[in-house]
Amino acid sequence: MKHPYEQAPPYTKWRHAVAAPATEAVDPGIGFPFRLSRRDRVATAGSCFAQHVGRALRGRGFSHYVTETAHPFVANVAGPFAYEQFSARYGNVYTSRQMLQLVQRALGLFEPADRAWTGPDGHWYDPFRPTVQPGGFLSVEELETDRRRHLACVRTLLDGLDYLVFTLGLTEAWMSATDGAAYPLCPGVAAGAFDPAQHLFVNLEVDEIVADVEAFLALITAINPSARLILTVSPVALAATAENRHVLASNTYSKAVLRVAAEMLARRNPGTIGYFPSYEIITGIHSRGGYVLDDLRSVSEAGVAQVMASFARNATRADEPDPADAPAPHDPVALRQAALFKDLSGLTAAECDEAMLGA
Repeated sequence: MKHPYEQAPPYTKWRHAVAAPATEAVDPGIGFPFRLSRRDRVATAGSCFAQHVGRALRGRGFSHYVTETAHPFVANVAGPFAYEQFSARYGNVYTSRQMLQLVQRALGLFEPADRAWTGPDGHWYDPFRPTVQPGGFLSVEELETDRRRHLACVRTLLDGLDYLVFTLGLTEAWMSATDGAAYPLCPGVAAGAFDPAQHLFVNLEVDEIVADVEAFLALITAINPSARLILTVSPVALAATAENRHVLASNTYSKAVLRVAAEMLARRNPGTIGYFPSYEIITGIHSRGGYVLDDLRSVSEAGVAQVMASFARNATRADEPDPADAPAPHDPVALRQAALFKDLSGLTAAECDEAMLGA
């Protein structure tokens, strides 16, 4: 009788799938459960790495679903003001708790007690989007008007998306002692003032992340039953840790927790949640460090290109014609995959608020 490993496909064996192939031929995206078409409305949220997905999809004719755009009069400064970094102007959503509360706020189910922070310039900043408005707002009224518009745009997003790509970035977070509201940054880093009696540090565990994600997905599918979730884990290392230990140990712990949580979610919710292995593509030993920059945390252009090439092969419909430059008939799949994300200029310029923690 043959044992199970004898007839297993080559991609299940380290020697064939990791050690022997050229770096660019290693592709752990095999078996991804969803195939996106250009008609699908794909929303993005999460840590800074999720920005790469939106830009690449948009650059090659896929629908990066954006519901919050800048007024034409200020379109020339839309980038610094966090428009179209993601599908709405929420900035980096680093943790599962942030994402859950964002969905709850958009649906009118949660209103944090913390309404506005002041900065060193005397202007007003949104505690849950402290960096999206450079220079802050001139008044609390202006801030709250913008916030109402923002949450309405998020609600529109939840109603209309087909897929949500959510990049799990961090387990470490700061929360309000009053109501558990999760901040994207520690108070006092970008705005506000840190108060150890009011601002609590938490390091989310696997079961908490799983519960958060399943809770926000249930809220979305209650109003949009066909919505699907694509999870990724950010390969960008922690800029700093609030734990009293070496940042390398904290980074390893956080990424392991996020990866296990993503696996559990995908296994428990087949057909609704899929995990795409961008983390493995960037950080796997097969890359020999070639997909990170000299700071050893930022992803290189080559790394972004490799992730997007795998996404094209494994998560998009290869039989759908490319409207930009249709491939030659003799090798349509290979040519389309090569062309799909060829324009990578500027893709590695993702805005990461978390880098401020390591300054």
